[in-house]
Amino acid sequence: MTGTKKTSPARPLTPGWSGLYKVAIVGAGSLKGKEVKEVLEERNFPASDVVLLDDDDSLGQLEAVGDEATFIQNITRTSFEGVDVAFFAGDAAFTRKHWPAAKAAGCAIIDLSYALESEANIGIRSPWLEKELESQIERASKVDLETTAVVAAHPAATMLGTLLLRAQRTGVVKSSAVTLFEPVSEQGKRGMDELHQQTLNLLSFQSMPKEVFDVQVAFNMLPRFGDESKSSLQASAEQIARHLKLITRSRADLPALQVIHAPTFHGHTASIYLELSRKIAPGDFSLALKGEHVNIVGPESDAPSNVNAAGQDEIMISINSDPVRENGIWLWAASDNLKIAAITAMDCAAILAATRPSGKIQ
Repeated sequence: MTGTKKTSPARPLTPGWSGLYKVAIVGAGSLKGKEVKEVLEERNFPASDVVLLDDDDSLGQLEAVGDEATFIQNITRTSFEGVDVAFFAGDAAFTRKHWPAAKAAGCAIIDLSYALESEANIGIRSPWLEKELESQIERASKVDLETTAVVAAHPAATMLGTLLLRAQRTGVVKSSAVTLFEPVSEQGKRGMDELHQQTLNLLSFQSMPKEVFDVQVAFNMLPRFGDESKSSLQASAEQIARHLKLITRSRADLPALQVIHAPTFHGHTASIYLELSRKIAPGDFSLALKGEHVNIVGPESDAPSNVNAAGQDEIMISINSDPVRENGIWLWAASDNLKIAAITAMDCAAILAATRPSGKIQ
């Protein structure tokens, strides 16, 4: 047989299946789309073909997929035919417009835009956290077998959830509070461009563009954007808290949380305060946080920052005692928001591929 045919999710893998998947990145021209493509290559995801799809603004852009050059294509009614896994990495409106076609074509869908989190039977997943909660994975497996789409958890929720769950292992955390500093890349390329242009215009004494944020974000720290902005730091805080509650499965108490705009392009940073039931030295407390995905940075090295976290697939943290409260301890954390989002999506895809078999008959 020379054609291809998708097997039913309920059936075992076809004996002649090559073990390779056809992948589509929807919103391939976006920041998250580009990061997903890079992580696909870095992690050697078993893809036989990667199709790049986007809207009119990105059409015709030349991209490299592995050793081959390809173009970003428009989405047509046949774009999802034969596609096994579709990553939706554009904005929420773009995902809502096109995901029904991918679903109808039988694709496994991973949503990085969060557009589908209110849809029935679509869960929010963070495989990093699922490994932290191994005892609950078996209980979730029955749902996974029937799942055709998942939302990749917000990268800040994954970062905070990993640290809070490990801190809870000590049994001494009474309460916590987080100030999260959000980069403009969370608003996509338009947010990046506006910060860049505002910075240039300020330095040359010209008027600033404010179409995205409706306020000066260059050289400025803010608790909220302008009234005409379509983005909201409060909405970001609520979304992160919502994702955090779900991916920790209520095994960690939610911290008090505030999201602040930082005039940076990439990378989440967070100041995390933990009130403990007894005094613990930072070095001793760090033992609970050590492990996969976490890099504890000592005083002999440069402090964690959005700069040195760029491109890293782990959370960088430093630990200090509070100077006033004897039982207080501070964590300073930094992680690459785009990298963590893409890794989470890739891990979700691997889970769907394993629990919802599909493939090609040669």
